Amino acid sequence: MIGFLEGEVAGRDEGGCFLQVGGVGYRLSCSSTTMRALPPAGGRVRLWTHLHVREDALVLYGFSTEAEQSLFEGLVTVSGVGPKVALAVCSAHAPDALRRILATGDIASLSAIPGIGKKTAARIVLDLKEKLALPGLEIVLDGEHVHLARARSALENLGYSTAEVRSVLAGLEPAADDGVEEVVRSALRALAEERRRA
Repeated sequence: MIGFLEGEVAGRDEGGCFLQVGGVGYRLSCSSTTMRALPPAGGRVRLWTHLHVREDALVLYGFSTEAEQSLFEGLVTVSGVGPKVALAVCSAHAPDALRRILATGDIASLSAIPGIGKKTAARIVLDLKEKLALPGLEIVLDGEHVHLARARSALENLGYSTAEVRSVLAGLEPAADDGVEEVVRSALRALAEERRRA
């Protein structure tokens, strides 16, 4: 596993850069955030890396900070989010801004990124807020506060698994004036229906 590469910027292309390390040129896919942080050709830089293994290729991703690398690796663990979408998220928002978006549950900002719909944005918030130990604030959907974080806790206390709860909450579309109780009732109906179908 390659943790980071340190060397000279040997060139750039539309999707990333070439880094020369000890006479070897590495092709790295990078976000716009990392590309803006790179020095000119010939300048030295350290890039934190993530190796993505596909059946037909090995793709190396490079990041200017460990924070961006960590968020990218968190994003690709979310169901429905692959490296291409994760890189688009990192391109749209620097790590600090993305953490604020996750902490406040700003689904509108995430769903504005090409390739991400509202359901995927909600799943990203639910999954990463927990993994990154961010505050359990309310999730914002189209400017309306939806008490999904509290509803999730209530459902887990009732004995539903984290995976079941995440899945059902990501698929809900509560009304703007729904409180925690309404969200929990809707989720319980959906969970009961899923268990009947199973």
